Amino acid sequence: MFKNKAFARFARRAELDDAALCKAIRDAERGLIDADLGGGVIKQRVARPGKGRAGGYRAMVLYKARVRAFFLHGFAKSDRDNIRHDELAALKALALELLAYPDDMIANVVASGTLIEVMCDEKNQTVS
Repeated sequence: MFKNKAFARFARRAELDDAALCKAIRDAERGLIDADLGGGVIKQRVARPGKGRAGGYRAMVLYKARVRAFFLHGFAKSDRDNIRHDELAALKALALELLAYPDDMIANVVASGTLIEVMCDEKNQTVS
């Protein structure tokens, strides 16, 4: 599981820690996806600290079940409800590419700092 730099900044400002992101993807793994937009793109709620999912944020995630997830864009529901068709088309094109990357290429992108790995428990293990 990974986040890009823009999402990492958003999460920091929103006080969303990696545990909240991990929970959002664990929910998706259990079939609790808020909106499957097709082409490997989902819109998933991420609980706001102290407010739960209902008062939380929305995240645009490139997602392939039990394989990989990339958090790309986050927003409050009060700021924005939906994404435009051209934005969705761009996300689907990016999903097609990123979700097909082999592990060594992902490692290179993480090493370059373009993506940041999400840490998913007190043992610093990850869910990818």
